[in-house]
Amino acid sequence: MSTTTRRLTVAQALVRFLSVQYTERDGVRHRLIAGTWGIFGHGNVAGIGQALLEAGEDTMPYHQGRNEQAMVHAAVGYARQLDRLSAQAVTTSIGPGATNLVTGAALATINRLPVLLLPGDYFATRAADPLLQQLEHPTEADVSVNDTLRPVSRYFDRITRPEALIPSALNAMRVLADPAETGAVTLALPQDVQAEAYDWPEEFFAEREWHVRRPAPDPFELAEAVAAIRAAERPLIVAGGGIHHSKAEEALKALVDATGIPVASTQAGKGSLRYDHPADLGGIGHTGTAVCDDIARTADLIIGVGTRYTDFTTASNTLFQNPDVRFVNLNIAAFDAHKLAARTVVCDARAGLTALTEALSDHRVNSVYEAEYRAGKERWEQVVDAAFTADDENAVPTQTQVLGALDAVVGDEDVVINAAGSLPGDLHKLWRARSPRQYHLEYGYSCMGYEIPAGIGVQQASPDTPVWSLVGDGTYLMMPTEIVTAVQEGLPVNLLLIQNHGYASIGGLSEYVGGERFGTAYRYRTADGTFSGAPLPVDLAANAGSLGMDVLRAKTVRELREALAAARASDRPTCVYVETDTATPTAPPAEAWWDVPVAATASREAAVQAREEYDRQVADQRRHL
Repeated sequence: MSTTTRRLTVAQALVRFLSVQYTERDGVRHRLIAGTWGIFGHGNVAGIGQALLEAGEDTMPYHQGRNEQAMVHAAVGYARQLDRLSAQAVTTSIGPGATNLVTGAALATINRLPVLLLPGDYFATRAADPLLQQLEHPTEADVSVNDTLRPVSRYFDRITRPEALIPSALNAMRVLADPAETGAVTLALPQDVQAEAYDWPEEFFAEREWHVRRPAPDPFELAEAVAAIRAAERPLIVAGGGIHHSKAEEALKALVDATGIPVASTQAGKGSLRYDHPADLGGIGHTGTAVCDDIARTADLIIGVGTRYTDFTTASNTLFQNPDVRFVNLNIAAFDAHKLAARTVVCDARAGLTALTEALSDHRVNSVYEAEYRAGKERWEQVVDAAFTADDENAVPTQTQVLGALDAVVGDEDVVINAAGSLPGDLHKLWRARSPRQYHLEYGYSCMGYEIPAGIGVQQASPDTPVWSLVGDGTYLMMPTEIVTAVQEGLPVNLLLIQNHGYASIGGLSEYVGGERFGTAYRYRTADGTFSGAPLPVDLAANAGSLGMDVLRAKTVRELREALAAARASDRPTCVYVETDTATPTAPPAEAWWDVPVAATASREAAVQAREEYDRQVADQRRHL
């Protein structure tokens, strides 16, 4: 082994190491860390900041952010668009810059999406103690605010000596590139260590390829799964986000075409089949379609592929009501594969689906079952048409009519991004996904503020793809700041901003659970102290314009469609602003339950009645053992 060394600071060495890391899957190579987002303060400006400047854009592209949490969201959007094969790093100072990472890190880890976090930390030498923004713990001197990142990171280390960077950096890459382990990875960097020089072995800077494996199913597990499918009369596939991450959409279609097994989609898995495939039943669970949830209630075998089975998917364990229902879970993560006491097939989604297709080449579901779900799908398409269509083109649109106008404008490869509010429910039920990447819903953490920065990340990953960030006014007010970044970088992200004067989703939930929409409207206080006065006179379109976006205001369905078409044709960041009609309900109701416990005792009649309904619904919950 060569003994040649290179004298660099820890920060310089880390940047150069990251610049030569690659993933490889199916013979295709991707840069693992394709760029670094950063906001600089005293905890990283002279370390990572100086190292990025010295390395230059060719070695490590730098992206300037406005909010630390938003930088993580942008990096996550980037990684998801590129099937987790390429990621970005995020560097911050110590203190509030570091703690602002926590929400983004949780989102990344929950959604199994890679991001590398490089927050500054206190002096390892304690030469300056306490320094500005340092948390002092009276009994644990080695605790810093970065320890808040431990529970939301898949790998965490604090680099207190230069040589410790070598094994830690390698472990960080291992986790980021591992499809079963990936998520947020944190390397906390004391600011004095960042600037310390060390003689690094040249081997540390050699190019490395991290093979992204496609493990095949175990023969025994595969045989058990095949037997279960052959024995089932009413099987249903639940397609999760793992299908997209594995690029297994064609393998899923091949299995469905061969067997006739219908497909239900989670929020992360929607688009695994095109919406017009006869076996695509749409979304499942609390925000699912009527046909999908009806089939799920009577299914005797659920085949989960790449899904985590959240409470929205299972309708809080009330959806799968067939007394004989059993589960087969195909997942690269054993933790998820074992959920619901399932027969497990721990493998890559594409490899597993391909193996199932080969083993089931002579098997097809009963034609009566196939006719049943196809007829249900046709009925649901009529529901979608009614929700999307406005009788009066000159009327103020409802929210579902806004989606209908967007549906009429987008192309197959456009990406539609959303995360929170009432839009996820409407989108999951109604959106007609035309390609695997078109439907980009972050619903693992359902984080308000994700959409705009994620749109930037997706646009970075796919520069020629039209990108739409859909937000309500509540979400917009949480985190509009990265609009400035889109303008600065010339990224033509389209923002569809829907004004409905408050938290529409939680307002509806509040009413359902006896909360009477308390604290959910953006209105003036009245004499009785409640927020029931006139809507607040905020002008969010003017705000977006002040941050540098082109703004198109639409008051009617016709104007909205014209504005959306103009935004799609523009080469600048563009906001389409529309106020919706909230008095005319057009969204289909929930087809399955969601467990939000209601007050067991109350003096207000709304809560009393809500509790009676809750007790009726919760009786249907079951544990699948």
